[in-house]
Amino acid sequence: MIKIEPHILKRINTWLTPAFDAETQDFIKNSIAFNPQEIQESFYKDLEFGTGGMRGVMGVGTNRINKYTLGRSTQGLSDYMRAYFPNETPKVAIAYDCRHNSKTLAKVVADVFSANGIEVFLFEDLRPTPELSFALKHLKCHCGIVLTASHNPPEYNGYKVYWQDGGQLVPPQDDAIVNKINSTPYSNIKFNANNDLIHFIGKDVDRVFIDASVKNGSFDTPVKAKDNLTIVFTSLHGTSITLVPETLKKAGYKNVHIVKEQEVPNGDFPTVASPNPEEPAALKMALELANKVNADIVIGTDPDCDRLGVAVRNLEGDLELLNGNQTMLMMTDFLLKQWKKEGKIKGKEFIASTIVSTPMMSVLANAYNVECKIVLTGFKWIAKLIHDFKNLNFIGGGEESFGFMVGDFVRDKDAVTSTLLACEVAAQAKAKGSSLYKELIELYVEHGYYKERLISMTKKGIEGAQEIQQMMIDARNNPLTQINGSKVVKIEDYQLSISKNIISGKVDSIDIPKSNVLIYYTEDGSQVALRPSGTEPKIKFYISANTKLNSASEFQKTTKHIEAKIDAIVKDMKLN
Repeated sequence: MIKIEPHILKRINTWLTPAFDAETQDFIKNSIAFNPQEIQESFYKDLEFGTGGMRGVMGVGTNRINKYTLGRSTQGLSDYMRAYFPNETPKVAIAYDCRHNSKTLAKVVADVFSANGIEVFLFEDLRPTPELSFALKHLKCHCGIVLTASHNPPEYNGYKVYWQDGGQLVPPQDDAIVNKINSTPYSNIKFNANNDLIHFIGKDVDRVFIDASVKNGSFDTPVKAKDNLTIVFTSLHGTSITLVPETLKKAGYKNVHIVKEQEVPNGDFPTVASPNPEEPAALKMALELANKVNADIVIGTDPDCDRLGVAVRNLEGDLELLNGNQTMLMMTDFLLKQWKKEGKIKGKEFIASTIVSTPMMSVLANAYNVECKIVLTGFKWIAKLIHDFKNLNFIGGGEESFGFMVGDFVRDKDAVTSTLLACEVAAQAKAKGSSLYKELIELYVEHGYYKERLISMTKKGIEGAQEIQQMMIDARNNPLTQINGSKVVKIEDYQLSISKNIISGKVDSIDIPKSNVLIYYTEDGSQVALRPSGTEPKIKFYISANTKLNSASEFQKTTKHIEAKIDAIVKDMKLN
């Protein structure tokens, strides 16, 4: 019989008070008697704000997503907003995705805000996350909330907070708000809505957002080129079905085939093991349809439509899923070409990426004489750059995990506009007798062939979290001196904010916020980054290697060489 730890039992007993309903209390009492392991997992800690907000399994407890944990977060945020905006009525926009309980929980959040005198604009039905970022600014709101767990399994849900600029919370405001939430007793939550302050929004905002997406994501592609591109699209049972087909149609793309079996939103995601466009298996049905209709490009989006997976035909004519770095490079290069052609590059422009994404983004920026700003993982940091550098023009940017942002009209990754942009790249390439894949190879010939691979290890529960923590401690205390026979020449530790040159011994400070990330740089130009996920029970290893590609004809031979090199790194680090 598992004995519940005393400090956890104390947390549990808080939920057996009148502040919590009878159903919740009965569930807890039953779990203590018959499922103590699960109740410990549910209460051993509070859900934390990670890189993508607060995300967790739905259920009863402080470590679960439920009306009380979301209510407490909303109450703390309400108290903060009323103090931060003392002379006005704060306004908040709320959206939600296709997950179980999302609509109900969104209404709970709206009720709490309204009970605190905050005006609420609540989407009438599920909508993509990027539309919330847009709507927040469009409606001149002070804050925005999205109920989503992105690509996590069906049992998850989440709570993302956006601020006035349309970007997610960043320091120092995030800490101030989290501290306010943590000091808020559950008994303080005001659940009784003021319905006069809750307004439902929908098609009116959709129209404006679609127009803005078309304006920012299309670039003089001839009508014939659009008609000549065959597209297969899947929403993977998510929210993108509400906007992406209409956006493509508005932009002039008529030859769009939708995977009907995955068209209807469904929080169980019944046709896929995981609704994650990073995984080829998630696009299996889309690829099958694409082969039937001889499609040029396949695009699938995650449940809240902020990330996209893109598959195109390779040199053999087979459909191949690009990784997030490749998609980001192609879209960024396309945008840079358009800006250059239009004479808009004047020395005050920048692109952006993250510390675990491909180093080739910086190489690309140098080629166009623009700046490449590198930030921590998460689009909130890219949005912060736009806020902090108002004298510079943001062209676009992304990260390896299949997210991209086109311009600054949305301040988060945006699969609606990015889907359109990917089609523009493919259509223009095909129109000149090339293809998106061939254009990618030419990019490697011009700038060097950079290849990346992500290895994820899942470690669930209390023991898993401790194991991940210990892995990072060991990596810091006993750093690798070589990787696959190549000497480690530099180590960046983003938790300690230091960059150490192993050869010279020189230590420089890293001037970005602290994060639990460690990056090894080797003598042969390879990189390996270690990072615990901020939204999943995983530790991630990001591997990057590069080499020269002399010509497109040597692409396949060079690919085998660089893949073998990454395989050797994985083996050497015992990651397989």
